[in-house]
Amino acid sequence: MQNLLLPNAAAAPCCAQPRRRPSRPSVRASAVSSSAPRRETDPRKRVVITGMGLVSVFGNDVDVYYERLLAGESGVGAIDRFDASGFPTRFAAQIRGFSSEGYVDGKLDRRLDDIHRYALVATKKALECASLAPGTSAMRKVDKERAGVVVGSGMGGITALSDGIASLVTKGCGKISPLCIPHAITNISSALVTMGAADGFRGPNYSISTACATSNHCFNSAADQIRLGRADVMIAGGTEAGIIPIALGAFFACRALSQRNVDPGTASRPWDKDRDGFVLGEGAGVLVMESLEHAMRRGAPILAEYLGGAVNSDAHHMTDPRPDGLGVSSCIRRSLENAGVALEEVNYINAHATSTLAGDLAEVKALKQVFKDPSQIKLNATKSMIGHSLGAAGALEAIATIKAITTGWLHPTINQFNPEPAVDQFDTVPNVKQQHEVNVGISNSFGFGGQNSVVVFAPFKP
Repeated sequence: MQNLLLPNAAAAPCCAQPRRRPSRPSVRASAVSSSAPRRETDPRKRVVITGMGLVSVFGNDVDVYYERLLAGESGVGAIDRFDASGFPTRFAAQIRGFSSEGYVDGKLDRRLDDIHRYALVATKKALECASLAPGTSAMRKVDKERAGVVVGSGMGGITALSDGIASLVTKGCGKISPLCIPHAITNISSALVTMGAADGFRGPNYSISTACATSNHCFNSAADQIRLGRADVMIAGGTEAGIIPIALGAFFACRALSQRNVDPGTASRPWDKDRDGFVLGEGAGVLVMESLEHAMRRGAPILAEYLGGAVNSDAHHMTDPRPDGLGVSSCIRRSLENAGVALEEVNYINAHATSTLAGDLAEVKALKQVFKDPSQIKLNATKSMIGHSLGAAGALEAIATIKAITTGWLHPTINQFNPEPAVDQFDTVPNVKQQHEVNVGISNSFGFGGQNSVVVFAPFKP
């Protein structure tokens, strides 16, 4: 299993480095600095982002992914992976033309569920971005006992499980693949990453599964491993590959999916009065998170800083959010407290905003409970273009948040035709990108079961 990744694969272009910022703090930052809670100053406990990698409906390159988001493209279209003609919803943000060639051994690649293939490629690209490509001198210098992985998913290898059930029904138990269970359980993506993409990381290794809040839970947990002194570097993120018949049918049964089959490109409409449900997506996103001390010791590229985060529960309903938004507002407040950030410092939010009737309004209500002057905050919805990739959603949105920090540009929220009055106080970056210097950005993710998770990022300042 040690040859999961081909050691001589050509290196992909690294994600672009942050643009140079003036050293003088902005007037806004200076005005609020005195009221900010104390941030972490110990370089052993400060957590920085040194690499990003992904697999998405817009391809496997972080910069191309963000360029297409900035352009306001929709990645949603008709499903052609299977015959969806008998389903009420016949479209999704489906990945097409994916190849792991040069990243995953060919024999293994043919056996893996897509969820694991996505995770391996995203991880390898994140490590390349962090100047930690497998086999390099920089990677050999990493203490593998203090390097770990936390990659989760909402559903695990659901294709492997579905195939196993089909074999049982049509051929009997003797024809079920011996890899059915290993490929179906949620922790195997993390396990496969350690064996190949991460060049043998032997530190903390586990998976978290909290539905659509998964990725942010993984980021928070990975940061805790660093801050508690258990690890120097962590690979963290989420992966999902659920565009298959059983998932499409089951989400329709939950009355969660849009049915805008005539015009799928406009189906994902966060905060629009005519929204009718979310669009199923897929992919993977991975961050390389390091202690500042470790990153500086090896001269790593630093893209942004993870300031903190929080997780909690609505304790309300299996699928519906609390209509009063109290669980979410509490989670946001706790995340800012953990990050050492004052309310006035936050000027960008990447919203969960799935395009569901109840969820969109509950999140906005929660934001208004926390931020008394929303007019100062830019709010956008990545899912308007790439759909909802469930356990991977938070990771793909964290990458969009970090790219907003490093580029100074916010991607639009597309399909804003008839916005809800409830969101009027926010600038939702409707339909066209905006230039904006992010002071502190937060990214929200919420999942079935009342799972809430929030992460806080900012430009890195030595």
